[in-house]
Amino acid sequence: MPLLGVNIDHVATLRQARRVNVPDIQAAAEAAIAGGADNITVHLREDRRHIQDHDVAQLRKNLKVRLNLEMAVTEEMIRVARLVIPHNVCLVPEQRQELTTESGLDVQAQVSRLRSATKKIKSKGIIVSLFVDPDPVQIQAAKQAGADAVEIHTGAYANAKDAVGRALELERIQSAAQLARDLGLILNAGHGLNYENVRSIAQISGMNELNIGFSILARAVFVGLEPAVREMKKLINGPAAREE
Repeated sequence: MPLLGVNIDHVATLRQARRVNVPDIQAAAEAAIAGGADNITVHLREDRRHIQDHDVAQLRKNLKVRLNLEMAVTEEMIRVARLVIPHNVCLVPEQRQELTTESGLDVQAQVSRLRSATKKIKSKGIIVSLFVDPDPVQIQAAKQAGADAVEIHTGAYANAKDAVGRALELERIQSAAQLARDLGLILNAGHGLNYENVRSIAQISGMNELNIGFSILARAVFVGLEPAVREMKKLINGPAAREE
C-alpha cells in the first residue's frame, strides 16, 4: 500500500491572496497528518507565489512526519535545501507562466547538471527524487544522474479524455514503474491524481508513495482537510478497483 504525501501549497495560495497569516500552514499540515498523511509536500517556487521560505523552515522544525520539498534545479534552491535539510527533495521543472508543473524534467538533456545538484543535496543526507514523465529514456537518465527515486508524472493519465486514452497512459506508467524498480529506484508518482483515478496508480506493484494536493484541498473546502485526506487514504488502501 503506497504512502500518501499531501501537498499543502494551495493553503498558502489562499493565505497569499490577502497577505495575512491565515489559513495557517502548520495547522493545515497537522490536519492532513491527523487524516493519515504520511508526509507533507510543499513546492517552494522561485516566484514564491504560495509557499514561503519561513513556511519550509517552520514545517521542518515542527513536523512529526517527513517533509518533502519540491523545487527547481537552481543554486538558490540547492542552498535552501542544504540549509533546511528536508527529509526528501523532489527536483521539478519550473516555468514562471505555468499554473502548475506541466511536465517532467528532461533529465537526459541535463544529466551532468542534475548529477551535480543531486550530489550536493544528497551530501546532507537528503533523499533526492526526480520528477519525470513515464518515459524509459528519462528513467534511465535519472539513474545516471544519481537520483535515489523517481516521481512519475501522472498528468497525461489524469487528463486523458476517454477510457482508451487513460488505459494507454496507465500502460506507459506501469512500464516506466517496472523499469524504475529494475534499476533500484524508489518509485513515487503524482500530479492530477484525484478520488476518481487514484486507485489504478496505487495498485502498481512497488509503488512507494503518491503525492496529491489540489484534489484533496478542493474536497476539503466542503468536508474539511482531515476528512478529505482520510477519504483519499481509504481509496489508496482499498481493494482493487475494476477498470471501466
